[in-house]
Amino acid sequence: MREQAPALLAVAAGGIVGALARYGIAVTVSGPHDGFPVATFGINVLGCLLIGALMALPVKGLRRPFLGTGVLGGFTTFSGYAVETERLLAGGHLLTAALYVFGTLLAALAAVVLGARLAR
Repeated sequence: MREQAPALLAVAAGGIVGALARYGIAVTVSGPHDGFPVATFGINVLGCLLIGALMALPVKGLRRPFLGTGVLGGFTTFSGYAVETERLLAGGHLLTAALYVFGTLLAALAAVVLGARLAR
C-alpha cells in the first residue's frame, strides 16, 4: 500500500479539482428540474472528450491517475445522470428523459472517439 501512496494522493487531489469544476459549472448553468439537464450533459460529454484525448496521449507518471481517475473521474457524473433521468421520468417528461439517456450515450461515445483522434 505504501508504494501506492503517491498515486492515491494524485487521484485524491485530482478528484478535488474535478468535483469543484463540476460543481461550479452545475451552479452556473443550472436550469429547471423538468428541463433538459444541460449542465450534466455538457460536463459528461466534455469529460469524455478529454478522457479520449488523455487515452491517446503519452502521459507518464502520476499525471495519468491525477488527470484520468482524479480530475475527470471527479468531473463527470454518472450518478447525476441517473438522478436527473429519474426526475424527468417522475415528472412525466418521457420524451425528454429518452433524449437525455440516448443523447448522452451517443454524445459521450462520439466525444471519446473525437478526443482520441484530435490528440493523435
